[in-house]
Amino acid sequence: MWVNFTCLTRKYYFMKKEYPLEELLHKAASYCSISEHCVSEVEEKLNAWGVVSDDKNKIIKRLIAEDFINEKRYCTYFVKDKFRFNKWGKIKISFALKQKGLNNDLINTALNSIDEGEYEEMLASILKTKLAGLKYEYEYEKQGKLFRFAQSRGFESSVIDRALRLISN
Repeated sequence: MWVNFTCLTRKYYFMKKEYPLEELLHKAASYCSISEHCVSEVEEKLNAWGVVSDDKNKIIKRLIAEDFINEKRYCTYFVKDKFRFNKWGKIKISFALKQKGLNNDLINTALNSIDEGEYEEMLASILKTKLAGLKYEYEYEKQGKLFRFAQSRGFESSVIDRALRLISN
C-alpha cells in the first residue's frame, strides 16, 4: 500500500524546524539506511520526533515495503555483532531481541546461524582471559566464579561445563 505524503497537511517540528511528513519519511529512510534497525527502534525514533501514531504507521509501512526495515536481516546482523564484538551468549542475545519485540522464529533462526565450535571456542577464550585476573583460594571457588561470569555473558550451562573442562586440562 503506497501512501501519497504530498497531500498530507500535518507538519512536524523537529529540532526547532518544521518538517512535512514526506521529509520525515526521507529522514527515517536515511536513519534506516545508515545501519539496520527493527520496527521498535524506528518507532522510538519517530516518537522522539513527535510524530502522530497514524503517520508513524504510514511511515513504517512504507519503510517495510521499500525494504529499509527487514526484521529477519536485522536479527541476523544483531546476532553476529553481539556474538563477535560483545562476546555475548545465546541467552543474552535472545533476551535483547525479545525486548525489541521480535518474533521467536526469527530469533531462533538467527541464533542457529552461530557455529557451535566457534561458540565454545569463544567462551573458552573468554574464560581463560578471566582466569588470568581471578583471585581464588580453592578450585571449586574458581569454578564457581568462572561459571557465574559465563552465565552473566548469556551462555548456556551445558556449554559452560564443556568450556570449563577444556580450560582446566
